[in-house]
Amino acid sequence: MSSPVARPSDYESFPYMRRGIDFPAVELSDPRHRRSGFAAALDEEQVARVERLLADNVVISFHDHPQLFPADQSDVSAFLRTTREFTAFTELRRSGLTAIFDNWFGVIGSSTPSGWQWDDLITTLGMRLADLAHQDGVVVAHTVRDILDAKRDGRLAFVMGTESVGPIGTELDRIDVLYGLGIRQMGLVYATANTLGSGQKDPKDEGLTAFGRRAVRRMNALGVLIDVSHAGDRTSLEAIEASSKPVAITHAGARGVWPIARMKPDEVLRACAERGGVLGLEAAPHTTVSYDHRTHTIESVMDHFTYAVDLMGIEHVAFGPDTLYGDHVGFHHAISGQLGLTPTDVAYDRVAHVDGLENPSENFRNITGWLVEHGYSDSEIQAVLGGNILRLLNEVWR
Repeated sequence: MSSPVARPSDYESFPYMRRGIDFPAVELSDPRHRRSGFAAALDEEQVARVERLLADNVVISFHDHPQLFPADQSDVSAFLRTTREFTAFTELRRSGLTAIFDNWFGVIGSSTPSGWQWDDLITTLGMRLADLAHQDGVVVAHTVRDILDAKRDGRLAFVMGTESVGPIGTELDRIDVLYGLGIRQMGLVYATANTLGSGQKDPKDEGLTAFGRRAVRRMNALGVLIDVSHAGDRTSLEAIEASSKPVAITHAGARGVWPIARMKPDEVLRACAERGGVLGLEAAPHTTVSYDHRTHTIESVMDHFTYAVDLMGIEHVAFGPDTLYGDHVGFHHAISGQLGLTPTDVAYDRVAHVDGLENPSENFRNITGWLVEHGYSDSEIQAVLGGNILRLLNEVWR
């Protein structure tokens, strides 16, 4: 890794440790850096309305990565393997967010070539919780009341989640362990098959396994939100059917808008909504592109939003932008072999960043501005900013 040089503002995380002595510090991206030029066409009254909507309502990111990444992408893999992920706390406090579903990057930073192991998962979770315990103005949310209290108290709530429970292997009781350690949202599979089911990159989707069905029942009994964002189509449908509680798709888009396996087909989106679930719209670079906007910007993402609203109903749609602080496209290039990205034969423009949805600081202010500009009511905006997720959590976490 690079020499231990960093701006003083970079390392807000782990304040009890010495940079460059207790951990191998590198220069991190500047969290204040902005490349997005998007601004909704709003008059003075509408700008005030955006600020009021963000201030008065519970705003939840269904999936994001609030970490700062190295300025030099060649440092990424080694950086992730340290299990210490550095968060832009000051920036997050300015974001307008009440709560963020925090899934870390441990699934990428594996200690072995065969993928993330149980020890990796527990170590990363423990490190994350140790950091949060030493931060002012944040709380780890285990209940809906925790999120509502965070809004009342002006604190930022972190919901612990994992993109894949593959590291449990065939040990069902490990789900209980994860719940006991604070995880409240679990992805069944990340991109490729595990003991629970198939992923979106698998050439043949074998569906939910017998063990996967047992895992779904255990998650239901504990009160864990099940996420099928990276599961294959058949696995997603069978998980939705097998679950006694609504299932989430925390970060994806509509395949009817853009034809890649990372997006969900209408059949899955309808099934999710019919059982009371919620879709969070994805915005990681080169995912939620659209036929009408082949240069990936907030406009492409909102094409998926309007399609999903028409198909599922607005009460089943939210936002899980899946963004980070740093060069997201460069990050994808650095670890492309481990990601769940899927190619398409349909032509689109490569971008350096997603204009309007570049990082967690700007996402929900720009989303709210877009919704105001396009004539959505206060109640509709309240629902998609966080109300729909709160309703879902009230059903699942009980």
